[in-house]
Amino acid sequence: MDHKIVCFGEMLWDMLPSGELPGGAPMNVAIHMRYQGLEPVVVSRVGDDALGENLLAYLTQKGVQNQWVQVNEGHKTGVVLVNVSNRSEVSYDIVQPVAWDFIQLQDGLREHVAQSDFFIYGSLAARSKTSRDTLHELLKIARLKVFDVNLRPPYYSREVLEPLLQHANIVKMNHHELMEITEWHHPFTDEQGCMAFVRAHYGVQTIIVTRGENGAAVLCDEGYFEQDGFHVEVENTIGSGDAFLATFLANHIKGKSYLEALRQACAVGALVATQRGATPEIAPEAVAHLLQG
Repeated sequence: MDHKIVCFGEMLWDMLPSGELPGGAPMNVAIHMRYQGLEPVVVSRVGDDALGENLLAYLTQKGVQNQWVQVNEGHKTGVVLVNVSNRSEVSYDIVQPVAWDFIQLQDGLREHVAQSDFFIYGSLAARSKTSRDTLHELLKIARLKVFDVNLRPPYYSREVLEPLLQHANIVKMNHHELMEITEWHHPFTDEQGCMAFVRAHYGVQTIIVTRGENGAAVLCDEGYFEQDGFHVEVENTIGSGDAFLATFLANHIKGKSYLEALRQACAVGALVATQRGATPEIAPEAVAHLLQG
């Protein structure tokens, strides 16, 4: 496929009790989109250190282009201390400041984003002024903008999040994030009502809400669609949401219906949760087997 896709934001190492694993939502999404036959690029920043060098090598190994990953001599590559004591609700201690807090508006980057079909960004990369300013400049010129809401206390605020929502064409968030955002305005209890409010208030075309083991839902011009979750033996949920988003978008790009994109995305997200790490490659046969079951 010849769609041009840009994933903007953090690249880092997840430091688990069992060892370090490459991560960061934008990189995870890019890798899972590459598994789906697409050609994404990552815009990020790593340190001039062994961890940064290894992340660049990891992207190359996965077939993802890294020419827009900047190298920072002044700050170290990002790391996250991960607590997986609750396998379904992983918690994170995200070190700050690190290299991806300082993503610059490099020569040629503006033109590359302007020529791209999809621009995918998250809220975590907006925690620092430098990367946030770069992100806002790119949002002014990006075509179709996909906002992956990723609320990690204390690295966000309403003042930072609302402009990111207002820019977005497609928004993906989990059910906890949906409730938090709607409660800024009104107390809601009905999920579909919350989705309709966020969609109308922020001018979003499509809103996707994940529910963990309970599946996901989509609200768009074509209507409201939902998919139950799939029962699997969970190792941990690191990367499941990123795999979900990548699979949903890939199926959407391929012309699949919203319901089919949702089914595929829920299945891949569930299967990623059975594996160690954020970017295991899931065999199509495993997805088909889960869907049939």
